[in-house]
Amino acid sequence: MKIFYSLLCILIFTTIGFSQSKQKENLVLENGVSEQLAIFRKHQISNVIYGLSFEIPQQKQQEIKSDLTLNLTLSDLNEPLYLDFKEKTSNIKSIQGNGKNIAIVHEKGHIVIPAKDLILGKNTVVISFIAGNLSLNRNDDFLYTLLVPDRASTLFPCFDQPDIKATYKLSLTVPKDWTVLAGADVKKKVEKGDFISYTFGESDKMSTYLFSFVAGKFKSVTQKPGNREMTMLYRENNADKFRVSVDTIFNLHQQSVDFLEKYTNYKFPFQKLDFASIPVFQYGGMEHVGAIQYRESTLFLDNSSTDSEKLDRAKLIAHETSHMWFGDLVTMKWFDDVWMKEVFANFMADKIMNPIFPKVNHNLQFLTAHYPNAYAEDRSLGTHPIKQHLANLKDAGSLYGAIIYNKAPIMMRQLEASMGKEAFQKGIEKYIKKYANDNADWNNLVEILDAETPLDMQKWSEVWVNKSGRAIFTNKIEYDAKNRISSFEINQQAEDKSANVWPQIFDIGLVYKDQVKVINVNIKDKNLLLKDALGLEKPLSIIYNYNGYGYGVFPLDGNIESVLSLKDEVARASTYINIYENTLTGNVEPSKAFDCFLKGIQQEENELVLKIITSQTSNVFWKFLTEKQQNKTQKQLEDLLYERLQANLPSNIKKTLFNLFSSIAYSDAGKAKLYAIWNKENVIQSLKLNEDDYTNMAMNLAIFKHEKATEILNKAKTTITNPDKQKRFEFLLPSLFKDELVRDAFVKSLKDDENREKESWVAVGLANINHPLRQESAQKYIRFSLDLVEEIQRTGDIFFPKDWLNNTIGKYSSKYAFDEVQRFLKENPNFSPILKRKLLQATDGLYRAQNIKKETE
Repeated sequence: MKIFYSLLCILIFTTIGFSQSKQKENLVLENGVSEQLAIFRKHQISNVIYGLSFEIPQQKQQEIKSDLTLNLTLSDLNEPLYLDFKEKTSNIKSIQGNGKNIAIVHEKGHIVIPAKDLILGKNTVVISFIAGNLSLNRNDDFLYTLLVPDRASTLFPCFDQPDIKATYKLSLTVPKDWTVLAGADVKKKVEKGDFISYTFGESDKMSTYLFSFVAGKFKSVTQKPGNREMTMLYRENNADKFRVSVDTIFNLHQQSVDFLEKYTNYKFPFQKLDFASIPVFQYGGMEHVGAIQYRESTLFLDNSSTDSEKLDRAKLIAHETSHMWFGDLVTMKWFDDVWMKEVFANFMADKIMNPIFPKVNHNLQFLTAHYPNAYAEDRSLGTHPIKQHLANLKDAGSLYGAIIYNKAPIMMRQLEASMGKEAFQKGIEKYIKKYANDNADWNNLVEILDAETPLDMQKWSEVWVNKSGRAIFTNKIEYDAKNRISSFEINQQAEDKSANVWPQIFDIGLVYKDQVKVINVNIKDKNLLLKDALGLEKPLSIIYNYNGYGYGVFPLDGNIESVLSLKDEVARASTYINIYENTLTGNVEPSKAFDCFLKGIQQEENELVLKIITSQTSNVFWKFLTEKQQNKTQKQLEDLLYERLQANLPSNIKKTLFNLFSSIAYSDAGKAKLYAIWNKENVIQSLKLNEDDYTNMAMNLAIFKHEKATEILNKAKTTITNPDKQKRFEFLLPSLFKDELVRDAFVKSLKDDENREKESWVAVGLANINHPLRQESAQKYIRFSLDLVEEIQRTGDIFFPKDWLNNTIGKYSSKYAFDEVQRFLKENPNFSPILKRKLLQATDGLYRAQNIKKETE
């Protein structure tokens, strides 16, 4: 594969042409960064240093005056120098090249500097400009950059591609009561009236998407949990949350660093490890070199937090810290391999959890964290391979999703299991050492791993990495006259009916009265005769994927409720997931799956398994039961949950049960019980609730049309003590109002991109609007939401198009909604293929509900 890639590069370079006569004819300038331009610039440009200064004014509406001094080496002047700057031409004030003024030429998002104004060797380009606002995330009293994957060029002129790494010399002038954080330490601080100018040292080498700074009214705390000091900026004002969380946050970073240094045999690669906690942050976190950014609500927990929430925080910190090696130190050459940094960050984060949470079953944690999300996209008509072709960097945001974040770690674990842990780790050590401070692609890693294993890596990765979908497994078992297994055949068929075969390892559990006989399966082809099963007595039940390693839809025993008697918690979780997947493929009736899940809720005492069951119960209830079935089972579910909350159970189990109860308690009796808990008239023993829980209850009561909804919302607003959370609640209020005209105005306001700036808030607001209990009045917004998707992609961050779709059309299961999607696609034959894929992922439940409900009725 590496030879093929080299030949491909030669072919592309030949097409571009390095002779002067061919070059001008073939290098076509496009909007965004084309693969062709990226390959040429990698050849043309080296030794890049960005000198950047930004003057941040008091008011967020005011322009940010900025300057760039760019030092670089050029090895080819057959073409001009193309700098990416996706802003208005009027934002460019002046350009100098090697001390001479240059006319401003700005085409298709690129500043063009003629070859005649440049020299072979070292050059200096100076540009005065107004910084772009799109990725500055400006708030009244703070801002933060978020430049992944191609947003650096919306902020300042640069070479916005991952394989042109550079160092940065940054200066920030900010209001004097603001604090700053960037990828290097502050070297100089000068007061200028109402402002302070900060000069930072030269940063480590990094790709443009990893450059960042944070500035604003933040509090700061510094600790030294290991051999280096770390500083955190934060805005959280809850003293209890801060006290309970702060030491843990620093220690988790240090524990992650300690593990990664040992695993990779490579010391922490950068000058510093600081981080900022941001209340409105779009993602869980972002791995900026020297200045990681996190969503504040994920970091700061209190005594009401469940074990699962604590584990999620630890995994997030481990994920972002892992990126320091996987993504920041060794970076993909092109964003079609963005999955490589994400798979390693998630894969390493799972490993880091083992020593930090010794009481947690980490195989179970891996299963519950990755499989449901991976299946949700991979079973849909919008599925795609882990590795996707990317022709232009402007489309890189579309590559992100559960296939990258969840299926890829499953693939990597299968690879580690097939190679052996020692051989796999040895390969990773070599990979990090060879490509440190450089760029690498999947072929580079395959070449290194190939040398460590007899496994045919290229053949193995062809289906796992370059093909989409999953296997549907079936079996054929025969018994002899003594009721012993005489033949046990396992077959796999690709869900999309292709010829794909996924070589994989997993266990099968044969359940007997007093034991479980576990048999290892290593299936390499379409069929496998399981010799180890021959001669064994007929079991009471057969549990496929007993250890949770396999990937696909597995056969179910005739009695799905055999899951209830399984003692092994991984086997239980795996089987619950498999029951749900079989329900969606039409093998199990939704009502039977629902009844099984109810019984599971009544007896399950492992939080991670219970989270799986409650999530699947909610999905089946809202999406796949008919209205008649919902009416019949809602009270049953509500009463069962409330009764279980009265039992003597651990607080984390009660919190998990309560989360489901709060979301479905919409009967008159349920609303009364929920109101009593919200109003603190009823205190349930061992159920620990915090301010956010009470806010969520108030929102649910409003959606459930509680008679005191207005009073509840007003009171909820006054009890929020955090000013950032108050702003969020005020934003969401119109989406909760009983008055349909107010909700109409909220939805229509989202047409203006300024009202979509707080993307995580918008997602919650849309979920409120399109809640299943409101869909009769909300379905009129479906077409509006679909028509706006391309605009959402243009202006929003990488996860927002999918979040938008998930919380609009993705909430529906009705025939009306299905018809609206079909009509939209028919009337928009040129709809972006990338967005169509996201739409098909978001509507998988809607599509399946049409068949499932039809069969039920």
